[in-house]
Amino acid sequence: MFALRSKIAMKENEITHIVTVLRQPLDHTLFEGYEHLVIEVDDVEEENLIEHFARSYSWIDEAVKKGGRVFIHCAMGKSRSATVLCAYLMRSRKLGRDDALARIRETRPFVEPNPDFMKQLELYEKMGWVDDIDEHPIYQRWLWRRELELSRQAGVAPDRVHFRDAEKEMVAEAGMKEAQGERFVELRCKKCRRTLANSHFLTPHIPKASQPPHPRVPQQPCSHHFLEPLKWMKNELEQGKLEGKLDCPNSKCGGKVGSYAWQGMKCSCGEWVVPGISLARGRVDEVWVQGRL
Repeated sequence: MFALRSKIAMKENEITHIVTVLRQPLDHTLFEGYEHLVIEVDDVEEENLIEHFARSYSWIDEAVKKGGRVFIHCAMGKSRSATVLCAYLMRSRKLGRDDALARIRETRPFVEPNPDFMKQLELYEKMGWVDDIDEHPIYQRWLWRRELELSRQAGVAPDRVHFRDAEKEMVAEAGMKEAQGERFVELRCKKCRRTLANSHFLTPHIPKASQPPHPRVPQQPCSHHFLEPLKWMKNELEQGKLEGKLDCPNSKCGGKVGSYAWQGMKCSCGEWVVPGISLARGRVDEVWVQGRL
């Protein structure tokens, strides 16, 4: 904000456009004579800044193509404005997050986007700097995880659940892995052999290290396969209950195959997994499928 108040500095740098990344009352006299874009966000970890990346990129890019010079600011010039500039450089120069930040730090070494903004920049990179992020699976899962955490803190089931289409994705993935000759695991109902999921939908967790295993006692595998929410679970998971049972979706079977707990579930290894959506190892068969080259 200090640089913005220096009319001499703004003139010397031939600034024509200003991007304000700030949520607070503004002195509009400071922006007279400039093209001005306002992005109202706070520098807090629950803020969604990634949803503004496409708009800010288009605005800045148009200004640069017209020969303009853009000044991006927030309150301290450290987190919010650095994040917007980083997103612009990533897309315009086809850079990864860390490379873009490194370039910014060459002239402004103290910039430090907050941890969640760093995560959003990482997601932006993974999505390939797309314009329309609203329907992108990566963005949808990120939004759902944020909503899930808020629900967990409030002690209620989430209002919205992001379900993955297991059948559709499994067919596509199986075809790709088969073509590449890769092996993968399918989890099938032990009672009727209906495929419930494969390794693509597993939520990995690290077994809790309590004490070294006795050399004569074999290590027991975890008793749960933790999963992301799948479409066949929809009827149960949308009931608004904090916890419940999962039955096989085969109407001729209906056998119990697992359980869920939105607040989390303790695995037999001692690790706490949130949310706990699991298939019981004793209720499913693990079938290795070998792809064909």
